[in-house]
Amino acid sequence: MGKDTLDQLKEGLVVSCQALEDEPLHSSFIMSRMALAAKQGGAVGIRANTKKDILEIQQAVDLPVIGIVKRIYPDSVVYITPTLKEVEELVTTGCEIIATDATSRLRPNQTNLEEFVSAIRKNYQGVILMGDISTTQEAINAEQLGFDCVSTTLIGYTEETKGQKLYDHDFRLLKEIINSVSVPVIAEGNILTPEMAVRCLELGAHAVVVGSAITRPQKITKMFTDAINKLKSRG
Repeated sequence: MGKDTLDQLKEGLVVSCQALEDEPLHSSFIMSRMALAAKQGGAVGIRANTKKDILEIQQAVDLPVIGIVKRIYPDSVVYITPTLKEVEELVTTGCEIIATDATSRLRPNQTNLEEFVSAIRKNYQGVILMGDISTTQEAINAEQLGFDCVSTTLIGYTEETKGQKLYDHDFRLLKEIINSVSVPVIAEGNILTPEMAVRCLELGAHAVVVGSAITRPQKITKMFTDAINKLKSRG
């Protein structure tokens, strides 16, 4: 099943349909409509957060879903599917791929990534695992631990990569990651235009995930207003 699902995503656009509790579009129903709009626009998959949203999205579209659960724990900075509790929630949805933080940072209860992956493989055989990473070494480690694919989701969101963007120096880090692992590499993070998405695929990314530039109108609006305000400040 894993290869078939990843084949479905190959050279396509996955749309991340997420809205956190403090965002205007926070609603499982709205996310399902976003997913339907994405499918109508040609998306080949959806990335979604929380069991509730995923179940609603699955009612609206028949596309593969990359599932995550974002949850904050007081003893760890890892918040993308951080423990087996979140994995269990995702398994019950039947989502095709489960994504989790695959950085070197310790998880809740001081669990390291190797222990976490081992527990997943023991308890949930056959699950397709995507590792969200921020560095080339993390991608290499994720492949060695048995992740089925990796995603560049966390570039710029870890202490080690603070201030970095996926697109820096013509996606230099993406190129390096692609050349360092044999598993599919999904390009995700600050992909703001169709041209940037195409460039990622040209460089060998297996697929591209776009979120904010499609499904977060407050962020899209801010891009425009920031540009306008910059013009005003020159006036």
